[in-house]
Amino acid sequence: MQALAVPIESIDLDAVHAHLEGADAEEVIRWAAERFGGQLVMSSSFGAHSAVMVHLASRVVPDIPVIFVDTGYLFPETYQFAEALRERLGLNLHVVSPRMTAARQEALYGRRYDGDDEALRRYLEVNKVEPMQRALRELDARAWVAGLRADQTSFRAGLRRVERQDGVLKVHPILGWSAEDVLDYLDLYDLPTHPLYAWGYRSIGDTHSTTPVDPSEIDDRAGRRLGVKRECGLHLPSGPEEDASLKSSGL
Repeated sequence: MQALAVPIESIDLDAVHAHLEGADAEEVIRWAAERFGGQLVMSSSFGAHSAVMVHLASRVVPDIPVIFVDTGYLFPETYQFAEALRERLGLNLHVVSPRMTAARQEALYGRRYDGDDEALRRYLEVNKVEPMQRALRELDARAWVAGLRADQTSFRAGLRRVERQDGVLKVHPILGWSAEDVLDYLDLYDLPTHPLYAWGYRSIGDTHSTTPVDPSEIDDRAGRRLGVKRECGLHLPSGPEEDASLKSSGL
């Protein structure tokens, strides 16, 4: 599929939102595929309910590149879950890792994820943001599909279904979905949850920032901790506003 060579900055997002008003998730992905062709990618953390987005996107764009950032701190079950979904759905998986191993980072700089705001920022930059940006460059991506939902955080509640972020267009097909919508989709297509979900892990990231929660907890991002924050930085614009976004998001 041939992408249209229109600069990201020149795309009229208001017109896009008007065009997509009332569109379902598949229609949003189809619009992005028609607009960006082979320069459309998606990301997945292979967390609790990640099967929903990889299944949904791969149904519409079967060979869409799926970027999986391996921070070096993931649970063994996360690697197993990603591989199981890759085999089942035939995913075009692109695994990207930090340039420095977790062991070397800790030997030289200590556990930055347990440090102050600056140490944590550096941890996120090295282990998550830089690998993701590198993958986007290597795949020549112009648009990036992500499974963010407005009901997850106050930051995400302020997003629109299509946004600009760091030179690419971010596409959020299930932004308006509820937790019930996600569970209904999993049930409809008989899709699995992450193995740790059954053990009380509601949102699953790095081993050091993920804890199980009480079954009565309704927050989908419960159990995620990075200091006082619960956003990994991948879905925030880089620049001076990033700190404010992280802190105001309640993540």
